[in-house]
Amino acid sequence: MNTIRSTWIGWGSLIIAGGGSYYFAKRQINRDRAARHEEVLKRQRIQSSVSAEYNSRLPSPKHNSKKTHNHASSPSTEASSDPAPSEHSLEKGGKTSEDGSPYLATKPFKSKKGDRFS
Repeated sequence: MNTIRSTWIGWGSLIIAGGGSYYFAKRQINRDRAARHEEVLKRQRIQSSVSAEYNSRLPSPKHNSKKTHNHASSPSTEASSDPAPSEHSLEKGGKTSEDGSPYLATKPFKSKKGDRFS
């Protein structure tokens, strides 16, 4: 039969064993994390050195080359330079958007008049 003393000894040894295993597992986990972090830093250093080497090989841009237009401040200028406007077929005399869409009905919906429960 278990006495109070044996119960305390059992729980105490269980707690000490659990704490010790937690301590050693945590040390191993931290070592793995540090090694993984070092690998990431090494990979980033290699990647940055390769990209710096690549960028140094690129020719420098000329000052009066093609200008890029920033339309962020003016939506109307952005819309006028749209490479494929949605209504381009209507401007050129093409068929209307209703004729070309397979999802639009050929004739408008008409509801049936009268009592629907009869």
